[in-house]
Amino acid sequence: MRALVFTAPGTVEMREVPEPTPGPGEVLVHVAASGICGSELHGVRTPGFRVPPLVMGHEFAGRTDDGTRVVVNPILSCGRCDLCALGGRNVCRERRIIGVHTPGAFAERVAVPAGALVRLPDELGWTAAGIVEPAANAVHAWALAGAPAGARVGVIGAGAIGLACMLVAASGKAARIEIADRSVERREIAARLGADAATPELTGEYDVIFDAVGAAATHEQSLACLRPGGVAVWLGLADSTAGFDAAHLVRGEKRVLGSFAYQDADFAAAVDLAGQWDLSWVATFPLAQGAEVFTALMNGRATPVKALLVPDPTPEPR
Repeated sequence: MRALVFTAPGTVEMREVPEPTPGPGEVLVHVAASGICGSELHGVRTPGFRVPPLVMGHEFAGRTDDGTRVVVNPILSCGRCDLCALGGRNVCRERRIIGVHTPGAFAERVAVPAGALVRLPDELGWTAAGIVEPAANAVHAWALAGAPAGARVGVIGAGAIGLACMLVAASGKAARIEIADRSVERREIAARLGADAATPELTGEYDVIFDAVGAAATHEQSLACLRPGGVAVWLGLADSTAGFDAAHLVRGEKRVLGSFAYQDADFAAAVDLAGQWDLSWVATFPLAQGAEVFTALMNGRATPVKALLVPDPTPEPR
């Protein structure tokens, strides 16, 4: 079986790998679309959380052997701890992630636990199915912010997560949404998708700010542009440095919330939302071109915003 393998720092290669063999309680998924995530680009540049050799790919959809169309929730939790009992499988202390701790979907086939499968509506195309996982991150972040209809929303970063945050906020009836990104191309995409303003940096005052970058400078910007009493939700993982003035945080009674992945209800909501969005910012590429596409994105190419790898031509449902 052909797969895109993370083989060494800064290197991914197309290789022949053994066919996956489903174990007890597992199902074989024939991959139809698998998204390249920014966390994977960062992880290959600076290995640590992901250890080579590894077949990555945690954002994916496909078919089971019986033809059922599914999207896969890649978070594998223990299901027994206090956090799982509270619905927080995403923060389970023993969680594992498909494509990080187990082989992922940058391949033709992958074996996953049956409980990770979420059935897709017949009318949902593979492109939309392939962005359900990043969409679920944005749904979760919006919920953490309080789903504030009528809010002034700022988004830092017009990558896939940032655009998803913008689209979820629009669905949630935010009053105004502004997005910041250094890339002219990405700002143009954000404006086309409905951003009220798209600029290199946020300059206004906002009720809610989503930081989809996660650098020290964007942490600082998210708090500087937040109104007193507002909330900044940090989704990005670019830098572990906090980079902000804690006294300013206290005096403005501002809040910072970390947002990691999603809960099951967020994932289900993302399935419904993804089919409603303009996905012209998502591009598909044959798995055979995976190393070339991944490396170009890792080295700073701004477009496409979202790349999906497709093992075989798979017709969209009519």
